[in-house]
Amino acid sequence: MFVNSEAIYLNDEDMINHVLVPKHEILDSKAVKEVLDKYNISVDDLPRILKDDPAIKVFGVKAGNVVKISRKSATSGVSVYYRVVV
Repeated sequence: MFVNSEAIYLNDEDMINHVLVPKHEILDSKAVKEVLDKYNISVDDLPRILKDDPAIKVFGVKAGNVVKISRKSATSGVSVYYRVVV
């Protein structure tokens, strides 16, 4: 059996445009306020995402930014998730 030991590395643009990586957007302060008001939550209530996550590090995020993640869903078309950067 032959095993290829060469690793395949994707550059940043290939990473964020890969078919398996959902769309990530950094929200501005107005959009963050709308989301928090809509769901009656605070930023501390949001799930977390690391600033070193390959899908968002290309955006130059900072701790405290809120990321909107839009995933394709077989049942709802698109599912939207929000994460706070830590």
